[in-house]
Amino acid sequence: MTAQYLPIRYRPTRGSGRGWLGQEEFARRCGLHPELVRRFVALGLVPAVRDADGALWFSTSQVAAVARLQRLRAALPLNYAALGLVVDLLDRITELETALRVRGHTEPVRPPARPQQPTAIDQKRSERWT
Repeated sequence: MTAQYLPIRYRPTRGSGRGWLGQEEFARRCGLHPELVRRFVALGLVPAVRDADGALWFSTSQVAAVARLQRLRAALPLNYAALGLVVDLLDRITELETALRVRGHTEPVRPPARPQQPTAIDQKRSERWT
């Protein structure tokens, strides 16, 4: 199965230099319906800030996060709630790999298991079957 990538068009508009987008503008840039954006916020997939009027505001960097969710949704037969778990696990794996790379470890995290010496019970079992 090949992954399909959804293009995200990003055009700077007036006022976008602040780094915050209203819900309608954010939904338009992501190519989503505003109701789906609200659902993402409710599921905790996309962080948002509410102002005094209750309107949602999104960081411009979250457009890439939504694109990632859309790619995962297209590639995996999972619902959006399960995608939250997948994204968390992928982020955790990336953090651990980065930590290992920073520490300069190229050897395995766990030492290789040493073969155990056969016990008396193991020897009796092997004698019985031979």
